[in-house]
This record gives sequence, C-alpha cells and structure tokens, in this order.
Amino acid sequence: MPEPLMLKLGGSVVTRKGSHGEINGENIAMICREIGGHRDVPLLIIHGAGSCGHPEAERYRLMDGLSQENLEGVSVTHRAVRRLNDALVSALREQAVEAVGLHPLHLCYAENGRIVAMEHRHIREMLSRSMVPVLHGDVVMDGVRGATIISGDQIVAFLGRALRFSRIGLATDVAGVLAGEAVIPVLTPETAMQVRIGSSLHTDVTGGMGGKITELLELARAGTCSEIFHATQIGAFLEGRPHGGTVVKGG
Repeated sequence: MPEPLMLKLGGSVVTRKGSHGEINGENIAMICREIGGHRDVPLLIIHGAGSCGHPEAERYRLMDGLSQENLEGVSVTHRAVRRLNDALVSALREQAVEAVGLHPLHLCYAENGRIVAMEHRHIREMLSRSMVPVLHGDVVMDGVRGATIISGDQIVAFLGRALRFSRIGLATDVAGVLAGEAVIPVLTPETAMQVRIGSSLHTDVTGGMGGKITELLELARAGTCSEIFHATQIGAFLEGRPHGGTVVKGG
C-alpha cells in the first residue's frame, strides 16, 4: 500500500466564508470527484470550519474560555461544524470513497488553547484498512479555559508529528503563500521572518493564513514538510505533480 497522505481543506474552500452557515456545494463536489478518482491513495482529510463554526465561536467568545454565560456555545458551535463535516463525508461517499467523520470534541484535550492529547491509534488503523477519516476544526474541552477552539491547522500539525505523514497538503482559495501577487515557492522559518502574511477578511477565530503558517513552520522545524496550493490543484498533489504552490520546510 502507498504511504498515506494528509489533505487539509480550507474553510474558505468548503464554505462561503462571507455567508453565515453556507456550505460551498460546488467546491465540495469538485473536490470529492477529484478524490474519488484517486481512491488508490490512502488519505486522511481535515477541513476547516469556515462560516460553519467560526461565527458561532466568535458570538459565544469560546476562544476566551468557558463560563456559565456561554456554555451553550459548545453545543451550538460543534453542531455547526458537524453539519459541514456530514455534508463533506456524504459527498465523498457518493464518489465511492470510504469516508468516516471523526470529531475532535470527542478525541482531543487541550490546555490553554493547544492540543495536549489526541487519540489517534484508530486513525492509523482506519488508514491501513482503506478508510478515509475526515476530521475538522472544532470546539474541545480545555483544562485551563474550560473549552477552546482548535483549528484544522493545529490538528494538521499535531497529527503530522504523531503519525509521520510523508506528504501533507493544504488546499486553499489562493495559489499558495503570496508576496504581493507572486507565490512564494519555498518558505522556511528563516525566510518567513521577511514575509508579511495577510489575514482573512472574514471571521476566523483561529488566525487565518498567519495561524496556518505558524503551525506549519512548527511542523517544519520537527522535520515534516507541507505544501500549500489552490484547491483546483488537489489532483496534482495526490499524484505528486507540481502544483505551483508553496512548500513549507525546515530550512
């Protein structure tokens, strides 16, 4: 069996981030057709919440922690992103992909906004049996704050270290990390200091592109490279072809 790959789908790809709760069915259908055409590739998928979760998390101020005033925000936020996860899993299964949704609220424990424990042995087992686990950014319990939001990118970094994927790809709504209009082909901890990374115009409680790069640079320092590219280039990533995006590596 080929080595498993990890694919992160940005929230701005699978939802319409300017429209509260609107799933981008066209993009999801396109992505799932592409993945369905590469069912021989063992794959772990993680997706962002986009407009299905970020607005709820912001409204209930879950990044600030849990209190009696915002308890219902845990359920409301989780339901919002779980609806997106269900839609993506269903679309994958329509393409004969053996996708199974997994929810970090049930798997993760955080302290002060960072994952400190995440059960992942079953993920490895699922990958070995040609199943496609589909995880997502989520609200999780936090030993310091009570609850917090963990991004899909933080999950990418945690599982990238824990499961040692040979290749990690992040599909976004831009061609890669940009300096002006140009794609930066390679980003390292050293060169990142010279780049001003923009943030999303829409509500993103997990840090947007800047948060993504921070997570990936930590992963790069641990010895694992990742690749950022436009969502239309998912097929190229799965086939190991050039995708015109950015490679994040450790110098």
